[in-house]
Amino acid sequence: MLTQRGNRFWTYEESLRFLGVELGRIMSVMKLSSGGLFVQSPAELTPELKTALEELGEVRFVAPASKLHGHLYMEQYRAAYPDATLLAAPGLPARRPDLRFDHVLGDTPDPRWGTDIDQVVVAGHRWLTELAFFHRPSRTLILGDVGFHVGDDSPLKTRLVARALRIRNRLGPPIELRLTIQNEATFRRSIRDVLAWEFDRVVPGHGEIIDSGGQQALLEGYDWLLE
Repeated sequence: MLTQRGNRFWTYEESLRFLGVELGRIMSVMKLSSGGLFVQSPAELTPELKTALEELGEVRFVAPASKLHGHLYMEQYRAAYPDATLLAAPGLPARRPDLRFDHVLGDTPDPRWGTDIDQVVVAGHRWLTELAFFHRPSRTLILGDVGFHVGDDSPLKTRLVARALRIRNRLGPPIELRLTIQNEATFRRSIRDVLAWEFDRVVPGHGEIIDSGGQQALLEGYDWLLE
């Protein structure tokens, strides 16, 4: 159900099909020094998942990656955990007027989770502003749509599409996102801020987790931007 991958860090993977292609999506769960749970890109809150989460601790914070990624089931967490803080990425409150958000995320982590988790706003794209997170205790970088990683274990159709989108065995965004960057200098600065973290593992928004060597994988995946 939940896979422990590092110190106070777990992931949960579920199916996600887009235009007939299996992309998958990954939820990250971090146990804070204070004892509560920080849930990023929440998955569908099935009874089994709810039980698994409650065995780890109390869900206190629920965060998406962007206004497009990781918000689909946030209403389930609001209903199940009314005392939890629902966090929004830039632009998400307008996209989800059905939800009451407690805080809009920026570059500065809140002291309530800042001891364990850092964050950077990845800006400069035409329509996508995303939050990248760094979980210090497990040295894990958590991405959304700026970090696809389709490897050899993905379905054949997914691998073929990934090759066309230039994300086959590469950690980075699909080609259409690359071609629609509005401010390349800002986007580059955001990625360099992410690379300043001392991470080893990378949890991509879609695809396969990189359990070690993540720093080099991100450098290689963004060589078109950083060279």
